[in-house]
Amino acid sequence: MVSHRQSPSRLARLAALAALLLFSLGAAGCNKLKARDNLNKGVQHYKAGRYDDAIENFKTAKQLDPTLLNARLYLATAYATQYIPGAPSEENTRNGEQAITEFREVLQLDSRNLSAVDGIASIFFNMAGTPYDPKKFDEARSFHTRHTEIKADDSAPHYSIGVIEWTLAYAANKKFRVEYNATARKQIKDEEPMPKELREKFVADQSANIENGIHHLQKAMALQQDYDDAMAYLNLLYRQKADQVESPDDRAKLLKDADELVERVKAIKQRRLEAPPTP
Repeated sequence: MVSHRQSPSRLARLAALAALLLFSLGAAGCNKLKARDNLNKGVQHYKAGRYDDAIENFKTAKQLDPTLLNARLYLATAYATQYIPGAPSEENTRNGEQAITEFREVLQLDSRNLSAVDGIASIFFNMAGTPYDPKKFDEARSFHTRHTEIKADDSAPHYSIGVIEWTLAYAANKKFRVEYNATARKQIKDEEPMPKELREKFVADQSANIENGIHHLQKAMALQQDYDDAMAYLNLLYRQKADQVESPDDRAKLLKDADELVERVKAIKQRRLEAPPTP
């Protein structure tokens, strides 16, 4: 007959393992409580404008409980809040880059987190302006596009893509005109059509961006009634497209469409001014 009795040494090892497991679970629970306490303190510091203190609290919360998503989001947001677009200091650049890093870590845990997606898009957009960096605008566009893939009926990312595409087209248009005028006998003014060779260069460089921007601004307007900001940028993109067409009639039609959008924006703003205040 086989005995099922375990030796004292084996029982002692099992008891030790059980005690260790209970201790680990207790420590993990304690860390989670400490993490939430640091998160709450960090939120208080953040609301009070004490961003350095808030960052330390959020970092501690993240270390104590890596699964605490709000701590990671607040940490990224605190870095982003301290980032000043265009400021050249190394500390400012680090704040922007650290915010992107923290938001990316959020996306590793939750790939559909729109707060992180929008946070990265916003920082790249702000970084791209001064000094002008088309690659960062490309990065911003890619994250706004990601937002539309997660939630297609949000109008804001469609609008933001339109703004980016106009910014890129306008900068290229201006650059090509300046370069052309530097050597041309006859100067072309900003409102004048481009010469054939310059127009073809502009088409090759920016046609895809302009068409994409028009598409997304029209989508934003379809999703949000009287979206005057989207109308304003669509007007600007129509003017960029007018510089790409060969036919004077096509150019005139695009400029007419742009002018009509300007009038629609004026009408919307006037209606808002005349509307009774919301109680």
